[in-house]
Amino acid sequence: MNKLLIVGTVAFDAIETPFGKTDKILGGAATYIGLSASFFNIKSAIVSVVGEDFPEAYLDLLRNKNIDISGVEVVKGGKTFFWSGRYHNDLNSRDTLDTQLNVLADFQPKVPADYTDADVVMLGNLHPIVQSSVLDQMTTRPKLVVLDTMNFWMDCALPELLDVMKRVDVITINDEEARQLSGEYSLVKAAAKIHTMGPKYVVIKKGEHGALLFHNKDVFFAPALPLEEVFDPTGAGDTFAGGFSGFIAQSENISFGNMKNAIVYGSNLASFCVEEFGTQRMERLEKHEVLSRLQQFKALTQFDIALQD
Repeated sequence: MNKLLIVGTVAFDAIETPFGKTDKILGGAATYIGLSASFFNIKSAIVSVVGEDFPEAYLDLLRNKNIDISGVEVVKGGKTFFWSGRYHNDLNSRDTLDTQLNVLADFQPKVPADYTDADVVMLGNLHPIVQSSVLDQMTTRPKLVVLDTMNFWMDCALPELLDVMKRVDVITINDEEARQLSGEYSLVKAAAKIHTMGPKYVVIKKGEHGALLFHNKDVFFAPALPLEEVFDPTGAGDTFAGGFSGFIAQSENISFGNMKNAIVYGSNLASFCVEEFGTQRMERLEKHEVLSRLQQFKALTQFDIALQD
């Protein structure tokens, strides 16, 4: 089996949307990425850090999804990273109410020996120096390195972000972040500018409006599946990234054509994530549901057209 190495946060979230609110629940980029990637025939491992307050039941959940958590450090006496946010009525914008770095403040990732030769590395949203330190530990160059980042790092760690971008193959960011990083309003121009910073492939996530994939002059667009209800968008982007990287790791095909499929698989899995609070939907998602919704995606995007002179 091919190996996927996932680096990111395993955390507590407290979420408020127009439909309700939660106390502390399971969250974190690596958690969503790992749950999503568990639907593929691969070996996967998470590298992260939690405090002594992190429930063993949450670790068991990851183990039961066949995710290797030997790289998840548990800091005795420490507290787990915590984020709290409130979404506005349109669910496209949110306010951060509280961020407590806790054990994440001193996180120094240690890649398990069995994954220093991983085929695909998925660098979840973390400080660029932490992302670079993971790549430094790889004994062989991964076939594909995918990086996720956000505007926070563009604001406070841009030189370090630009350094790690030179070492990756794919970057996944949203449209607002693409514009900030590139200084271009047009997403086509933005992707072209980001190409010059290192990544061969640029994935621009547009939330409920789908995702764009750029590679040189090639462009692909996958819509998001129209859903009757979106309950909580937390983790949707990370779930997308897990589906994208998991599919590539399983298929061993690193080409623009195959990445189109990876975009659809990622979008498909993300469409489940938003149906309930936090990881709740992903925890009990079944493979037959994933395959059934893939058929809906196919019907949504496939058509025959007669071209007239």
